[in-house]
Amino acid sequence: MGKRRGTSPVKALTQWFQRRSFIFKFILGAIITLFSLVALKLSVRNHDNLFVASEIVHALGILILIYKLTIHRSCSGLSLKSQELTAIFLAARLVCSVMIEGDIHTFLDSLTLAATIWVIYMLRFKLNASYNKELDTMPLYYVVIPCAILSIFVHSQSLWPLLARVLWSFCLCVEAISVLPQLRFMQNAKMVESFTAHYVFALGISRFVGCANWIFKIYETGGKYLVLAGKGHLYILLILVAEIVQTFILADFCYYYIKR
Repeated sequence: MGKRRGTSPVKALTQWFQRRSFIFKFILGAIITLFSLVALKLSVRNHDNLFVASEIVHALGILILIYKLTIHRSCSGLSLKSQELTAIFLAARLVCSVMIEGDIHTFLDSLTLAATIWVIYMLRFKLNASYNKELDTMPLYYVVIPCAILSIFVHSQSLWPLLARVLWSFCLCVEAISVLPQLRFMQNAKMVESFTAHYVFALGISRFVGCANWIFKIYETGGKYLVLAGKGHLYILLILVAEIVQTFILADFCYYYIKR
C-alpha cells in the first residue's frame, strides 16, 4: 500500500487563503502593499530610479511577447488594440522625453516603442491568421478621444511648454487604461494564455513601482503635490489619479494570476 501524499505547503496555504472572507483578503492585501512600499522606500535611495525600474519591467514584458511570437509563431490571446494603445502612449512619452529630458528614459522608451511596433506588425501581417479579431472588441476612439480632451482641459491655463505638458498628460491617460482591451479580450475568450498572463503581470509590477514613486513624492514633500493640485495645477491630480487607476486595474489581474 503506497504512502499517502501530503498536501504541499503552497497548496495548503492557497486553500486556507481562499476560505477567508473578502474583508480579510482586502486587509491582508493592504498590509502586503504597505510592507512592499516600505521595503521599496528603504531599499531604493534615489526614488527617481523607480521610474527607470518601471520602464525596464515594461520592456521585459514586451520581450515575453516577442519570445511568444518568435518561438511559438502564434498571437493567440493577444489584443492588437492594447498594443496599439501602448504604442500611442509610448510615442507621446518619447516626444516629451526628447523635448524635456533626453536621458535614460528616452533610450528605454525608444527600445520599448520599437519592440511594441514590431509586435503590432507581427499581429497585423505575419501572424494575423492566429489573431482573434472578433474577441478584440473595444474601439480605440473610446479611449483616445476622451484622453485627448481631458489632457487639453487640465492644461488650459498652463504656460510653456504647453505641447509637452499636454502630450505628457495624454500619455498618462492612455497608459492608465491601455491594458483594458487586453483584459476585455481575455474576458471574451474566457481563458488566459500563459505568455499573455506573464506579460500583463509584468505590466502590473511595472505600474506598482511607478505608482510607488508618486506616493513617495507626496510623502517626502509633506503633501506639496496635492496642495499644488488644489491651486489649479490639475495635471498633478491627473497624474496621481491615472497612476492609481492603472495600478488598481492591474492589481485585480495580478491577484488572480498569483492565485492561479
